Amino acid sequence: MIVSLTVVRYRKLFIPFALLAMAIHRLPMMLQKGCSFYKLLGSGKNGTFDLNPDWQQWALLACWETDGHFDQFYKRSFVQLWWKLLCKERWTILCEPLQSHGQWSGKEPFGKPAPKEINGPVAVLTRATIRFNRLKNFWANVGAVANMMNNAPGYITSFGIGEAPVYRQATFSVWKSIEDVKAFAYKSPEHAEVIKKTRDENWYSEELFARFKPIASFGTLNGTDPLNGLLNK
Repeated sequence: MIVSLTVVRYRKLFIPFALLAMAIHRLPMMLQKGCSFYKLLGSGKNGTFDLNPDWQQWALLACWETDGHFDQFYKRSFVQLWWKLLCKERWTILCEPLQSHGQWSGKEPFGKPAPKEINGPVAVLTRATIRFNRLKNFWANVGAVANMMNNAPGYITSFGIGEAPVYRQATFSVWKSIEDVKAFAYKSPEHAEVIKKTRDENWYSEELFARFKPIASFGTLNGTDPLNGLLNK
């Protein structure tokens, strides 16, 4: 399996087409050969869980049976043609699943990969459906942790992505090493406290945590490839 995350930025004039794409792109993705799972996603402005949408930035996360199926999608699909015509920038990261716990829309999209050690960059996906009666607690606590992540050792970049405003949220982040991920996740008292609250107060009706090995990165966002020079060719 290969997992792709493509983040696109629309021209301001074409923001209505970005909204339209959330409906129109469902059918071609459902029919796309070799695609076992996909999510069309909006973006927050600050690179993590965010109440402020970035109307120009959108994303697609997808799972592919083989590299060839992704290549076919990237070179010849309706979705890619749409992006090429209406977007000013596109950036894609390709990943291999390393670890996955939980569900997304009742599925385990990344399977149950056998954990293995890797050297080099690691990508992390944290995704949750927040219970409506826990929204206030969630949003009151995540801001401080998000700010800490942006300044954490080994942090490279992150994207706040979601299927729906406010209550279906995800963060996809990239780090220089697995040691950096573990240090932020387990050695930060503030982060540990928020994780404890999610359990004690039962914030989520569904959640998923996954780690990936980035294997390729191409295109640009805001003029640069965030992983330029960091991946082995």
